[in-house]
Order: sequence, then structure tokens, then C-alpha cells
Amino acid sequence: MLKVIIVDDEPLALDVLETYISKMSQLVLVQRCSNALEANEALKTHDVDLMFLDIQMPQLTGVDFVKTLSNPPMVVFTTAFPNYAIQGFELNALDYLLKPISLDRFMKAVNKAVEQSELAHQDHAPVIQTVLNDGLDFFFVKADKKLVKVNFEDILYIEGLKDYVIIRLLNGRVITLQTMKSLEDRLPRTRFRRIHRSYIVAVDKIMAIEGNMVEVQEKERPKLLPIGKNYRDDLLEMIEKNRL
Repeated sequence: MLKVIIVDDEPLALDVLETYISKMSQLVLVQRCSNALEANEALKTHDVDLMFLDIQMPQLTGVDFVKTLSNPPMVVFTTAFPNYAIQGFELNALDYLLKPISLDRFMKAVNKAVEQSELAHQDHAPVIQTVLNDGLDFFFVKADKKLVKVNFEDILYIEGLKDYVIIRLLNGRVITLQTMKSLEDRLPRTRFRRIHRSYIVAVDKIMAIEGNMVEVQEKERPKLLPIGKNYRDDLLEMIEKNRL
């Protein structure tokens, strides 16, 4: 069970989050906080696994508060302003929820937090075996105590979360203890591009680029991935070469 604090200067927003948390068997609420200073004290008092954190608050914003933490828990930003999304991703936030927050979107963030917590407690070593020099278009990764074959053509994008990655596929996903750097170095650049420190995307699965976001079609709905400022020029150069 994940220990949670919620941080927001609006009591109604705290009430909504508390109600949602009460419906989740994987979560236990340890404290409500109305500002960053209260949250800082809560982190000292409790062993917190997950923090739902509003961005726009008086005295200290949620973004600035996270920057002060040397070892923050998993963070899900909550805000009414979508223009803060890129800042949230740059701080390696677990997720970003736009108010008013729906229960299904909240559950998706919780499931992601549970996945990350479970992977962090696994004790097997990361394993990746790729066969690229022989012209093969797949690799094997260790997941669920076995080697799983992943075909390049099935990959939508790869999401990095601390010490493990989620390989999002056309049908399903594979979660493995691994670093984004090791995957980036071994995947062919003609087919994959690093667009953010937390994302690698399959070039042929890109549907559109708008502003600082890449749109990829997942099974149920389009997925928007942020473009990091250090990767933008490389991505746009690749797009320009394939533009009519």
C-alpha cells in the first residue's frame, strides 16, 4: 500500500482527491496539506511514497517546491493550467492531472505509481540482449523473470521512470529494469528517436507534432508526449528531411 499526501490550497480540490483515494485499495492518505510548507513538514514526519501536488499555490509553487527536495517521493502534479505540463515532465513527474480531475484519469496515475513501486522493489538485475548487427529487427528484455521478445514494429514508444522502462506496444506493454540510455544506444536511429529524457518514440508511429508535443496513436486514444528542449532540434531535423 502506498502512503500518500495531497497538497493544494483549495479545500474542494483536497476533498476530491481524498474521496478518490478512499476508493483505491492501493493507497492510504497520511496527510492533507494546504501549501508547500505543510507538505515539507509532512515529508519529514511520514514515509511518503506518493504526493499529489498542486502547481499554483501561494508562497511557493509546486514546481519550485519539488526543486527543493533532494529525494522526493513519486510526484503527480495537479493543476487547472495545461501550459505547466512541460515543466512537470522536465522534473520527472510521474504524471500530470488537469483539473477537474476525473476518477478514471486519477486511477491511471495510481496504476502507474503502483507499477513503479513494484519495479523498484524487484531484486533481479536488468538484462537486455539485442541483436542489431545481424540485421534482425527485435530484441529481448528480462521481464517477469523471463526473457521477452520485443519486435521493433510493435513499439509505440518507450517511457523511462527512474531505474526501469515501460515499452508501450501496439498490444500491451513490457516493463523491465533498464536505463533509457542503454536502449537509446542500441536502437536504430532510423526507426527510433529520443524526444525527452523520459521518452523514446518509434518514428513511424508519430501521427503529428504540435508545439512541444508529439502525438502517438495508442490503442484507445492519442497519446501526447513532451519534446525536451535538448532533443527538439534533432527531432525537427529528422522531420524536415521527410517533409513534403
